[in-house]
Amino acid sequence: MEVQFILNGKQVSVEADGDTILLDVLRNLGCRSVKCGCETTNCGLCTVWVDGKSRLSCSILAAAADGHEITTLEGVEKEAEEFGTFLANEGAEQCGFCSPGFIMNVLAMFRELNNPSIEEIKEYLSGNLCRCTGYMGQLRAIQKYMEHKRKAEEVSA
Repeated sequence: MEVQFILNGKQVSVEADGDTILLDVLRNLGCRSVKCGCETTNCGLCTVWVDGKSRLSCSILAAAADGHEITTLEGVEKEAEEFGTFLANEGAEQCGFCSPGFIMNVLAMFRELNNPSIEEIKEYLSGNLCRCTGYMGQLRAIQKYMEHKRKAEEVSA
């Protein structure tokens, strides 16, 4: 079947079988940031935005993307690079395998939650697994990033 959607701001059309998952379609389209880490919807490595909301692309059939807007890390490179600097400054980037999905969720969280508490951050990111860190560096990076972004918004307002 033909599936049409907007991928990182560009209209795409792909042929997909009825049981093809979005993760596989995105990787075939060159979105290497979208990774398969568990095949059980538990790790967060395949996180993308569907119409601006975080979703696990391994749990979505490609056909369900028809008519929607899909954003991967490749579509938010500037924002991702900015947050990535905060991760690196806190020594929280480690191997980087989980970073794309983690960053997608952090950026979505920043857009959705206003000044979240540590507990709210932990809850929002509970589906992102990192095998290298103890998460403390990541939490520090998130807090510093959010503070930086809030200050930048105040200056521009």
